[in-house]
Amino acid sequence: MSHRHTFNSENTSDQIEMKMILLRAFTVWLLIIGLETVHGILRTVFLTPWIGDSPARQIAVFTGSLLIFLVSLLTVCWIQAGSTRQLLLVGLMWVVLTVLFEVALGKLILDLPWERIFEDYDVTRGGLLGFGLLFMLLSPMVAGKVRKIKLVAS
Repeated sequence: MSHRHTFNSENTSDQIEMKMILLRAFTVWLLIIGLETVHGILRTVFLTPWIGDSPARQIAVFTGSLLIFLVSLLTVCWIQAGSTRQLLLVGLMWVVLTVLFEVALGKLILDLPWERIFEDYDVTRGGLLGFGLLFMLLSPMVAGKVRKIKLVAS
């Protein structure tokens, strides 16, 4: 019994296209995480001493979301995602990478207890980071709509 492998060039080109979209999206995420790191340092140095840690972190969710949206607006055309599904996948990738980065930074670099790390996500304790991550998830799609990118059905 012989096994024939069929070469589906359309499928292969779609896979290559998606890999390139994700590579460009990863590059943009590096820019986002760099900006967010500087944003966090500036928050800690300037805003936290003035209004306190928790309010400063809450305000930073909104200013950080604005930064992410601006980066999304500036880069969404370059990422070249051509469907709503692809734009949501880009946003999901950014969210997963950001959570991994935040946890790694909190545990491995800053040696924070788990309770402190999860506090930023706990709305009952004033944490708004979950809303920021939801905004991050949707930012590429909203930026695509604002930039009037023509999307194909996926």
